[in-house]
Amino acid sequence: MAPPALPLLALCSGLALALCAASSGGGSATGEQLFKAWASQHRREYRSEEEFRHRLSIFLDHKQKIDKHNAGNSSFRMGLNQFSDMTFTEFRKKYLWREPQNCSATMGNFLRSSGPYPSAIDWRKKGKFVTPVKNQGPCGSCWTFSTTGCLESVIAIRTGELLNLAEQQLVDCAQNFNNFGCNGGLPSQAFEYILYNKGLMDEEDYPYQAKNGTCKFQPQKAVAFIKDVVNISLYDEQGLEQAVGTYNPVSFAFQVTEDFVHYQEGVYTSTDCQQTPDQVNHAVLAVGYAEAAGLPFWIVKNSWGPEWGMDGYFNIERGKNMCGLADCASFPVPLLL
Repeated sequence: MAPPALPLLALCSGLALALCAASSGGGSATGEQLFKAWASQHRREYRSEEEFRHRLSIFLDHKQKIDKHNAGNSSFRMGLNQFSDMTFTEFRKKYLWREPQNCSATMGNFLRSSGPYPSAIDWRKKGKFVTPVKNQGPCGSCWTFSTTGCLESVIAIRTGELLNLAEQQLVDCAQNFNNFGCNGGLPSQAFEYILYNKGLMDEEDYPYQAKNGTCKFQPQKAVAFIKDVVNISLYDEQGLEQAVGTYNPVSFAFQVTEDFVHYQEGVYTSTDCQQTPDQVNHAVLAVGYAEAAGLPFWIVKNSWGPEWGMDGYFNIERGKNMCGLADCASFPVPLLL
């Protein structure tokens, strides 16, 4: 049996009662009620009626764009989520790289073979090889989550032990390798840091803070080590496919544009994003690839929490370097002690 409907005031949970009462009378009441229900679900609190109205306007604008998109013939659907009261400018400032990262500076050293590799693969289904989706919070540290996710999987595939590695160590300590903490970085450069730093600690010993901090690395507590870094050549998406199909999940970066923020399900494609290495602004982890209805796609682990997208994952079109996803892909070779 469905739970009883909450009264309008109850939907506001944390908003001032006067604000709720004022917004319940007339106007776009349906849109406001939806926004209040959304705000309650996501525990949003607004400091004034002016801020409430501002966020309501942004929310309704997103909803209009989402409804228009979903009414069309697209390979993916959009939906309201935890970011629906933010402008893309605000989102970009909090969650994406602020420092430009030119992936073309990374030399490719992945040796493609002529041997066969699977037509489809999903490392999540092959064993306990992929850690649960994490949440980077309001910090442009996606590159650290792509890095740890990849290294966690690489070690698990080779040893059977699935570690939970420390993103915060990378945020705090990897600046000498051209990384910028919450302002951005590249997995390839983070792998180099781990190699030369001689180790990465466990999340439990170096917990994530979602903000820049001072380096607190303790060498004796390092649990994950790297002996080499493999970089896939710029634009070589087939090489990326062979690496994922043959070896392990692979870190990559791409350009997030406004519609991607509200991705919900399906195969993401875009005509707005760029394919050049100087435009990528978000790093993620390819855990597999497949094809549906004749459309090939990547299966990708994100770092915006399990409530975003498809339980924290998304699919993105494969074979067209969509949004520059083949511009700077890399993975580590673990040093097993």
